[in-house]
Amino acid sequence: MDRLRQISQQLVPVQEWPEFNAGDTVKVSYKIKEGSKERTQIFQGTVIQRRGEGTTATFTVRKMASGVGVERVFPISSPFLEAVEVMKRGKVRRARIYYLRGLTGKSARIKEKRSFSGSK
Repeated sequence: MDRLRQISQQLVPVQEWPEFNAGDTVKVSYKIKEGSKERTQIFQGTVIQRRGEGTTATFTVRKMASGVGVERVFPISSPFLEAVEVMKRGKVRRARIYYLRGLTGKSARIKEKRSFSGSK
């Protein structure tokens, strides 16, 4: 099993993305091929979960579009991922926040993590 992991790490280079966890609001730029054309689509939403490790790691992002919840799973090592930008850090107490699926409106908000800069 370790041999397979070594080979997959050599074949698929893992890109360095900013550190983010469940509850964070991220903006993901994803390359989409339509026929011979290529375009970049931006998907902004809340990270519901991170799963896996190394080259097989994925993260799920959820957003509301016209009152309908839309979730998308992104592989961390996908060559189609162009950028991941953390917009807000969320304060949650779970690694997988599936309970957001049942909430709408103000109850679906996540508190922002307060950062202390140390300056007075």
